[in-house]
Amino acid sequence: MKPVEIYTTPFCGFCVAAKRLLNKKGVSYQEVDVSRDSSKRQEMTKRAKGGRTVPQIFIDGKHVGGCDELYELDRRRALDPMLVA
Repeated sequence: MKPVEIYTTPFCGFCVAAKRLLNKKGVSYQEVDVSRDSSKRQEMTKRAKGGRTVPQIFIDGKHVGGCDELYELDRRRALDPMLVA
């Protein structure tokens, strides 16, 4: 599997939903909590080309968007091929 990174905050329903989909697919991911570390939030915003909401998801270093975009990729059957190494 390609590496997956997800920037989150606690108590974020969209973050929970995105992680649920990744877990369902058996995908391991690196979670970065941006709630208490402004440098991590700045890193996320820069990598996401200005995206300030969570989650922000990256697959193999490529920004795929947030929860809605992740589920849309799955609906279009484009997520699994992106995850394969």
